[in-house]
Amino acid sequence: MTRIVVIDNHGQFTHLEGRALRDLGVDTDIVDNDTPPEEIDADGLVLSGGPDMDRIGRCAQYLELDVPVLGICLGLQVIATELGGSVGEGDYGGYADVDVEILDEDDPLIGSLAPDTRVWASHADEVKELPEGFTHTATSDVCGIEAMSNVDAGLYGVQWHPEVAHTEQGEEVFENFIDICEQ
Repeated sequence: MTRIVVIDNHGQFTHLEGRALRDLGVDTDIVDNDTPPEEIDADGLVLSGGPDMDRIGRCAQYLELDVPVLGICLGLQVIATELGGSVGEGDYGGYADVDVEILDEDDPLIGSLAPDTRVWASHADEVKELPEGFTHTATSDVCGIEAMSNVDAGLYGVQWHPEVAHTEQGEEVFENFIDICEQ
């Protein structure tokens, strides 16, 4: 059975990420972001959302585990920052329903959502510049970089929260990530 570990960055929706994966038939566990990387046995990781970059624990080390990683909100920002991109304050801030345009229909994580999807997202902080090797895969009127992928490295990220009911095709994002982890 596919095993995906959710890294808890102390976000308010982390438990919903674990539940979404369990509901899709995945063996999953939620572990604190201070868990030593050598103690994590998984086919994939989800870096959860969270309150701020000062509380990301060992997330940078988890990017070196050679398994696919899905960063959600703060998790996306961690991937961007650790790999040479930049994150800054969003113009909008706060949570809102957002219409997201999918820019890459071939992207294994979100391409199936094309041409657009409605999501629930926080834009207090957001990725301003992609790390080298990443593709810009989604945008909105609220946030320039709503999603990014580095397929070769197995690293994916979305600014929005696929685990909440307000996100129309959130389950599909998790299904696609499970497919990535099983390949």
